[in-house]
Amino acid sequence: MAQGIDFDGTPIPSAKLELYHQVMALEANRQRSGVSNTMRSRIVRIGAKHIAQDELNQKLIDAGFAPLKEKEITFFYGGK
Repeated sequence: MAQGIDFDGTPIPSAKLELYHQVMALEANRQRSGVSNTMRSRIVRIGAKHIAQDELNQKLIDAGFAPLKEKEITFFYGGK
């Protein structure tokens, strides 16, 4: 992406690439809440795509992270 080329080899339109760079620059300057919080957020966001709610919740607890929050369950699992 940094070179303006998509995974399939096609060029990324400059407007899309510019917006991406702007947002990534803002993110780079954002104050961080800590590596552990970032890890948990990524685990939940990605794990919810692949792991059932109860299983992911137990894995978080077993690893010493906070369990799934109601808003995460609603967002990622549709409140199921």
